[in-house]
Amino acid sequence: MKVLITDPIDDAGLERLRASGHDVETAYDVEDEALLEAVADANALVVRSGTEVTEAVFEAAPDLVIVGRAGIGVDNIDIDAATEHGVIVANAPEGNVRAAAEHTVAMSFAAARSIPQAHARLKAGEWAKSDYLGTELNGKTLGIVGLGRVGQEVAKRLDGLGMDLVAFDPYISEERADRLGAELVEFEACLEAADFLTVHTPLTPETEGMISTDELELMGGGFLVNCARGGVVDEDALAAAVEEGVLDGAAIDVFADEPVSPDNPLLDVDDVIVTPHLGASTEAAQENVATSIADQIDAAFAGEPVMNALNAPSVDESVFPRIRPYIGLAETAGKIAAQLLDGRISSVEVEYEGDIAEEDVELVTASALKGVFEPLEWQVNAVNAPQIAEERGIDVTESKRLQSEDFQSLVTVVVKSAEKEISVAGTLFTGEEPRLVSIDGYRVDAVPAGHMMVARNRDEPGVIGFIGSVLGEHDVNIAGMFNARNADGGAALTVYNLDSEPSDEVVSALLDDDRVTEVTTIELNGN
Repeated sequence: MKVLITDPIDDAGLERLRASGHDVETAYDVEDEALLEAVADANALVVRSGTEVTEAVFEAAPDLVIVGRAGIGVDNIDIDAATEHGVIVANAPEGNVRAAAEHTVAMSFAAARSIPQAHARLKAGEWAKSDYLGTELNGKTLGIVGLGRVGQEVAKRLDGLGMDLVAFDPYISEERADRLGAELVEFEACLEAADFLTVHTPLTPETEGMISTDELELMGGGFLVNCARGGVVDEDALAAAVEEGVLDGAAIDVFADEPVSPDNPLLDVDDVIVTPHLGASTEAAQENVATSIADQIDAAFAGEPVMNALNAPSVDESVFPRIRPYIGLAETAGKIAAQLLDGRISSVEVEYEGDIAEEDVELVTASALKGVFEPLEWQVNAVNAPQIAEERGIDVTESKRLQSEDFQSLVTVVVKSAEKEISVAGTLFTGEEPRLVSIDGYRVDAVPAGHMMVARNRDEPGVIGFIGSVLGEHDVNIAGMFNARNADGGAALTVYNLDSEPSDEVVSALLDDDRVTEVTTIELNGN
């Protein structure tokens, strides 16, 4: 597989990709048409913040499986376009968490004690000891905007230094905040309470400029530290606030436009400390994010969960071995159900019973949707299947029941149209062998693989013999079959495993007999 890398990453990541047998190509600083040409035959794209991955990139790369961001922020990647094209977007949030947290703490100390300013004056020959009366962090209140991974690491470190913690994060539970020693408060209350305010939010349309003149005035003094993303803090407003004494100082590592322009207002304010986006710039962090992305690319190519996927279902590594065999089973059940329905799908329900109901099954459900949509010739995978369902107005529900009457675990996919519904249920036998155990309410025992045919017929003597004769006349060998009926002399359903695909001529010959009411051929390609 070809992996294109358009921003420099640590050699450890390159070596890991090459060791996996991939064709690794570096093309640094490419943009516009050059980028589109470079990515045309790529299966994976690795970037940092320097490459803009737009919709045009996805249009130009039909074979792209994954875009890996060697770092945290993904505001340079059009995730909606990636999802639409079925491309996984993954980042490496753990690799530089500690580095970013430590830089935030360092910047807090630097601002509180005016370390860079005092250093510069002493280097210039001035002994300006009396000009710098610092602020201790002990006993002060730390306000944290965004209590994600980096925010939590900052909280742990500064809590240990005797600071009181308040935090604003609408996506974290009070229980988690309590364990970190932080009080969850509203945004304005966080600003008002903070002697030091640290920012740890991604840059989104909702967070862009979220801290501006009015918000800075709520702080009424103190220090602001931003080592997260540029653009979250209004730079003009911050420069004015520090210069006018609304704030005591600030420490900024990220900017709205990078590299920063010489006329950026923050560069002209003495009490604003600036660094050139150094939050993740440690040897360990760079190696960690590079190898993390390499591992996730390998997982994507192998069809395994990508642990830090941002637009695809992912599961914990400890959970995946338990759900792995159900992924293919659910996809197969969905594929068969959709073909048997043979109509416009209005809803899909995936039901879990028994042990599997205790697991995180988001990835299994996405795989079931993939199976449902594949026969309809939509370009679909587990990444974009949920979005396809939403775009087409198809209701998707997931239900769980911890008890199963007959099986240790059971997965059932139910597809519905305005007129009817079809259910297909499967389980795993010993050795993780997948079996179909129910189709449309008929109890069966069928191996879901290769060429299959499902026939509905009247439960009368000679019908199965007739079907076998027609298949034999056309050189279609039966590898296995299972017949089920709902009542003596009523309707019956038979599942056939065949050595070759029956032709349209075979299907027509079967349907010419009034006793055969429906024939559906299914190709599973060995799944």
